[in-house]
Amino acid sequence: MAGRADGNSAYGHKAFERAESHFADRITADGRDGWPVAAGRYRLVVSRACPWASRAVISRRLLGLEDALSMAVADPVQDDRSWRFTLDPGGRDPVLGIRFLAEAYERRAKNFPGGVSVPAIVDVTDGKLVTNDYRRITLDLATEWSALHREGAPDLYPEPLRDEIDAVMAEVYEDVNNGVYRAGFAAGQSEYEEACAAVFRRLELLASRLAGQRYLVGDTITEADIRLFTTLVRFDAVYHGHFKCNRWKLAENEVLWAYARDLFQTPGFGDTVDFDHVKRHYYQVHTGINPTRIVPLGPDLSGWLSPHRRERLGGRPFGDGTPPGPVRPGEEVPAQGRP
Repeated sequence: MAGRADGNSAYGHKAFERAESHFADRITADGRDGWPVAAGRYRLVVSRACPWASRAVISRRLLGLEDALSMAVADPVQDDRSWRFTLDPGGRDPVLGIRFLAEAYERRAKNFPGGVSVPAIVDVTDGKLVTNDYRRITLDLATEWSALHREGAPDLYPEPLRDEIDAVMAEVYEDVNNGVYRAGFAAGQSEYEEACAAVFRRLELLASRLAGQRYLVGDTITEADIRLFTTLVRFDAVYHGHFKCNRWKLAENEVLWAYARDLFQTPGFGDTVDFDHVKRHYYQVHTGINPTRIVPLGPDLSGWLSPHRRERLGGRPFGDGTPPGPVRPGEEVPAQGRP
C-alpha cells in the first residue's frame, strides 16, 4: 500500500491504477541480486492496516522467521510524506533510526519513481531499501529463506501445486485484492459498477470452490489462502462501507464467512490482525472519499471468534508441520485492535 505523490485527498478523483513495485530486487539464498539471505541483516517494514503488508506479517510468523527478520510497524495513519514511525519512542524506528520510510527509499535512490509502499525490506547495515515488491516478498520468504525457517514450518508454496496456486492467486488479485480498490477509488459510476460487479462475481466463484474443500489449493494452507484472507478480513470493516462493495457482507455469505473465521482462528492469522489500525487507516487517510475522517463504530467483531465447523471438510492446516508458537513479546496486537 503506497502513499500518493499527489496527496491522500486525490483518492477517488481519478481512475485508480495500482503502482508498480519499482524496487524489485530479490533476497535469495544465492544472493544473485546482491542481497543474500542472512539472519539479522534485513528489517521488514509493514503496516498492520495494509493487506499487502499483512501477507508478509502472516508469512513471517507462520514460517518462524521472527529471529531472522526483524519487523517495524508503521503508524496506520500515514501523511503525505509517507509511512511514519510515530508508534515508536521519539518517533523513530529503533533499528533504522529513521522517522519516515521514505528516508530508506531516498538512501536507495534520489528522486525515486512512484510512492512509498509497504511491505518494504530495508538493509540494516546501510539503511537502504532493498525491495518493495509485494508480489514476490512472501514467495521468497517461503522458498529462498527456507534455511532459516523454524522446525515444523509449513510449505506455503509447494512445488507440485505452484501452477494451480499461481492461477488462483492471479484471479484473486485481479478481481478481489485489487478489485476492491478499483471499486473504492473509482472516479465514475460505470467504472465503479464494473469493478464492484467483478468483486462479487469472483467471491461467488470462490465460495463455490470452498464449499467442498477447506483451503483454496490442496489440503493445507498455502500462499493463495494468505492472499485471499487479507482482503476478506478487512471486507466488512472497511470495503463494504468505505469502498462501497456492499452487495452483501462477508458475514452474510455462509461459506466465505466460515472460511475466513477458520483462518482467523488459526495461529499466525488472526493474531496478526489489528482492526483498530485497519479502520483508522482507511477512514482517516483516504480523505478524497471520506473527507470528514470519521471512523465508524462497527461492525461487531465478536463473530470472528465464533465456531466455523470447517474441520468437517478435512484438511491439515500446516501439512506435516506444526502451528507457530506464541506471538513474540512486543509484537502482540493491542487489545483495542482485537475482537
